[in-house]
Amino acid sequence: MSDLMTYAYAVVPRAEGLREATTTLRGVADAPVRLVADARDDRVMLVVSHVPAQDFQEDALKQHLEDLEWLEAVARAHHGVIEALAARTTVLPLRLATVYLDDNRARDVLEAGRNLFAERLARLAEHVEWGVKIYVEPSAAPAAPAAPSADLPPGRAYLRDRRQQQSVRDSVYQAAQQAAERVETAGRKHAAERVRHRVQQGVLANAAGGGENIVNDAYLVSLTRCEEFLADVTHAADGLPGVRVEATGPWAPYSFAMPLSGAAESVPP
Repeated sequence: MSDLMTYAYAVVPRAEGLREATTTLRGVADAPVRLVADARDDRVMLVVSHVPAQDFQEDALKQHLEDLEWLEAVARAHHGVIEALAARTTVLPLRLATVYLDDNRARDVLEAGRNLFAERLARLAEHVEWGVKIYVEPSAAPAAPAAPSADLPPGRAYLRDRRQQQSVRDSVYQAAQQAAERVETAGRKHAAERVRHRVQQGVLANAAGGGENIVNDAYLVSLTRCEEFLADVTHAADGLPGVRVEATGPWAPYSFAMPLSGAAESVPP
């Protein structure tokens, strides 16, 4: 078995000057990036580089996925290549750590899916991805004025306060549903597609500024509709205390890509 494997970053359409531009890029393990194409039909091509087999064979890869420092380095290199390509052409990103035994196997997969890839690239052309997250923060919503409790026994006063807290919490979640409906309306009006991701929890949610993440969606938006989409989304929480809407992007269309068959185990997005 070879000491090297083929790491695939993305599928791209044939474009003038793309091959020359690709040669200036460095990918995972600081390896030079190149294009793999079918000699009989180069309408679509794979963007690849060589990676050490000892790190990307299935068993080794499973172990590496537990190493956050290693994983972060691979992710940064992977996304760096994709973002550089996206500045020049339409990109169909592939999942992190999509690897093949060699270029021939990668070329076989490209050939088998050529028409599907070409159709998907045509769909993604002149579009970008925007992420939209909705957070609820009941503590940020104003509480209802508390009634005098001097005449209430401590137990009843406690229960009354708990009911008031629950009422505020329920109101915030109802407001968040209203914000979500506003975002969905903006999506139907301005976006071509939507993907629903798992909500963020724990460290990821805290890193984003706190609150409970209840919506984590991605929208595929035409370059000509981005301003209108963002205007509607960023105002989706107006008048809704305790609700926060966060839009991020524009990104290459990571959420709207598709996995290639025949690859080694890859990391879910």
